[in-house]
Amino acid sequence: MSSEGEQVDAAESATETERSAGATRAAAATLPEDSLLQVRDLDAGYGDLQILTDVDMDVGDGEYVTIVGPNGAGKSTVMKSVFGLTSYMGGTIEFAGESIHGRSPDEIIHEGIGYVPQNDNVFESLTVRENLEMGAYILDEVPEDQIEWVYERFPILRERSDQRAGTMSGGQRQMLAMGRALMLDPDLLLLDEPSAGLAPDLVQEMFDRIDRINDDGTAILMVEQNAKQALRRCDRGYVLVNGENAYVDTGEALLHDEQVRKDFLGG
Repeated sequence: MSSEGEQVDAAESATETERSAGATRAAAATLPEDSLLQVRDLDAGYGDLQILTDVDMDVGDGEYVTIVGPNGAGKSTVMKSVFGLTSYMGGTIEFAGESIHGRSPDEIIHEGIGYVPQNDNVFESLTVRENLEMGAYILDEVPEDQIEWVYERFPILRERSDQRAGTMSGGQRQMLAMGRALMLDPDLLLLDEPSAGLAPDLVQEMFDRIDRINDDGTAILMVEQNAKQALRRCDRGYVLVNGENAYVDTGEALLHDEQVRKDFLGG
């Protein structure tokens, strides 16, 4: 006869299996038929320290995908791994059908991926215009039409074109960082905590601008601390815990998942 402890362990194991199966079914139901970005069984970290274990992730052409989870879950590490900024340890990362794991950021930029880190994301001593020009450094000539495209989406950057980036507000600098990453008209834009440090009244505006970038056809993969706001807007969300996939479903479904709300969204 099994002990009470064994019965409890078995019940917890069964529950965990059911959750895992449910997450898998949700993933199968929501994944795009043709992924622009496809991450499979990714192991990555920094030096010898492994942070990610068997992480799977997909972003379809023009999709808006968000990664949420507790602090230290490995969310930003996924983003940095896609952009070639971590130690690759195993698995695959494919973009537009081409393998990109193990490549340098300079090579990945040429494939059509833009990246906006959370910190140190502008050249403070340069003007707004110069920062945008730096975003097109791999081209022979500065694309004036693309600068105009960026100015149309971020009018404040046109107004502050000659201002040094280091004198701008946090929200303005974040817009400049996104504008610079968009100078090469990437197919996929990686955003790491775009609302971090912004005043509450600016967070909504920032998300609205990201929505518009996505509406224009640029796929978005975003790590975001404001999980409810992000999941409310995205096509699909991933919840990472301890460097592993915990849940994946549409943003709306995750918002209404009782366990996800309890564990990660504050009820």
